[in-house]
Parts: sequence; C-alpha cells; structure tokens
Amino acid sequence: MTKTTSLLLAAMVAGSLFATNAMADAKAGQKYYLKKLKACKKDGVTNGGNFAAKHDRDTWAEKKESGELLGAWKEICPSGESKIDKMKPEDITDLYDFCWQYASDGDVPSCG
Repeated sequence: MTKTTSLLLAAMVAGSLFATNAMADAKAGQKYYLKKLKACKKDGVTNGGNFAAKHDRDTWAEKKESGELLGAWKEICPSGESKIDKMKPEDITDLYDFCWQYASDGDVPSCG
C-alpha cells in the first residue's frame, strides 16, 4: 500500500511539473520582453502589453505562418532589432505566445 501511494504521489508531482512547463510559454515570452526588449520604450512602446496589442490574434498568427513575425517585431520596436536578430528559436516561440495571448483582442496582461 505504501509503495502504491508513493508511486501515485510521485506521478502526480511529475505530471504537474510537465503541465506547468507546457503552459509557461506566454510567461516566458513576457520575461523575455521585460529582460531583452527594454529598448522598445525609445520607440513609444511603454510596456509588453502595448507591444503585444499592436495586432490582433489572427494577424499575429498570419505573420508567424508567413514568416514575417521577426519583421513585425522589428517594425514595432526598431530599437530592439539587434536583440530580435539574436533570438533563439524557443525565445521566438515564447514571445509569439506572449503576443498572441495578449493581442489587442486577447487577455489583458499584468506586466511592465
């Protein structure tokens, strides 16, 4: 009985960790914006919410599918172009998830 309970508890903990990582992409994108794209303030983008709200969800999805995502970000934030050019694939995915979730027709972020 004790082994079964321990195994069940371990499985639940492991499952919750995997679920958290799968849902954390928008949060990771928010952290990337806050850490790497502070220069966007020079371009009049006061915070990550304003950055993401430049387009609606459909437009962000279209830009990703057509390969124009990085260009769209550079248009919004020319001062951050060097950081955008150096993005890793996982950073691109995370920032896209952030932009899609907090697009003009999406959720309202509580970030800076």
